[in-house]
Amino acid sequence: MLFTELLKMAWRSLAANKLRSFLTMLGVIIGVTSVIALVSMGMGMKQQISDAFS
Repeated sequence: MLFTELLKMAWRSLAANKLRSFLTMLGVIIGVTSVIALVSMGMGMKQQISDAFS
């Protein structure tokens, strides 16, 4: 199969299952945002603890 055919098939699949595609994208966005927030909070807490002992 050509790459363009694969892209067309993927696009048709996404268009046919709009709700599932939307929910999947929403889940990925929420997951990535949560990981970034937790890492940022952890780094901030580490910095505050380090500053408290300095």
